[in-house]
Amino acid sequence: MESLYLLIPLSALLVLGIIAVFGWALHRGQFEDIDAEAERILTDEAPALDSRQGQKPTPGEES
Repeated sequence: MESLYLLIPLSALLVLGIIAVFGWALHRGQFEDIDAEAERILTDEAPALDSRQGQKPTPGEES
């Protein structure tokens, strides 16, 4: 029973903190355009690969 005197206020503070972080994210516009990021990932160009990257070394070329 004594632990409830500590756990109930801590859980209330945790809920208030979560609500505050969610409100901050809403205020900053984090949820304004969630589809654009998904499309950006699909259309983003892949970085250019080095010509030697991904090739197997020839027998005389092993280091």
